[in-house]
Amino acid sequence: MGSITIDQAERLAKSTSVQDFRLDRLATLYFFHPLRQRFSEPSSRRIPILMYHSISKTADKRVSAYYDTHTSPAVFAEQMRFLRDNGYRTLCIDEVLSQLQSGQKSNEKCVAITFDDGYRDFYTHAFPVLAECNFTATVYLPTSYIGYTAVQFKGKDCLTWDEVRYLRGAGIHFGSHSVTHPQLRLCKSSDVEYELRCSKETIENELGEEVKSFSYPYAFPENYTHFKQTLRLSLQACGYTNGVSTILGTMQNPKDRYFLKRLPVSSADDTSLFRAKLEGGYDWLHSFQYVAKMAKSGVQ
Repeated sequence: MGSITIDQAERLAKSTSVQDFRLDRLATLYFFHPLRQRFSEPSSRRIPILMYHSISKTADKRVSAYYDTHTSPAVFAEQMRFLRDNGYRTLCIDEVLSQLQSGQKSNEKCVAITFDDGYRDFYTHAFPVLAECNFTATVYLPTSYIGYTAVQFKGKDCLTWDEVRYLRGAGIHFGSHSVTHPQLRLCKSSDVEYELRCSKETIENELGEEVKSFSYPYAFPENYTHFKQTLRLSLQACGYTNGVSTILGTMQNPKDRYFLKRLPVSSADDTSLFRAKLEGGYDWLHSFQYVAKMAKSGVQ
């Protein structure tokens, strides 16, 4: 990666944006994506796992485009129709792992679509578009905010259990996003155990089927090696078989099935950037993201 200052790493990792200019978009579209297209092996298989949160018009103007977790219904519909029109097939996380671990070469274009936080706007805005495109998705639920009547999380209504059961019957998959959505690295081990086990059991009791997948709340602390090892063991002990994180990138060779890479998507992703993300042209940013995390935490 050559020499890079901490300030440069942080600027790139935060995807500095000003209305018509984004450093991460510029670098992706005019350097890293063309470079990957030119030099990537034709036989290499990559499956993007897209990370959405709220499908709503409300954008968070306090943060850069990289950190905004809102995607407008119109942009989401455009992105899903882009996937459909370009021949993508949607997979659940189990299927992503199965395909990548099989080692079989394939020209089929696949994508996994995930949603964190269990917002009700998935039911009202995302699901109709997914159904229109004949797509599935995986929704990760923070179970203390999923009730028999609407409960709010961060000022937004979440799904009810009746809606969750309806969506499961329509082919949508569900995983755990903890019970109370804490930063697990800062929790006591007994609290981590509670967050993992109770959320899983609650969803299983409501749906009558096994829950295998977990999504880590907040930015994943990938530079804390000991915490990762401990969390992996806890996930295994609770019966999870896979999990997703905020580690940036497309999936190629899953070295750790509990902390799979994903691609953040929001209203700021125009068609050119969305395509580049799907094709691995945005993966370069992870290196700078990791350097920034190391610099801030002081972890060696």
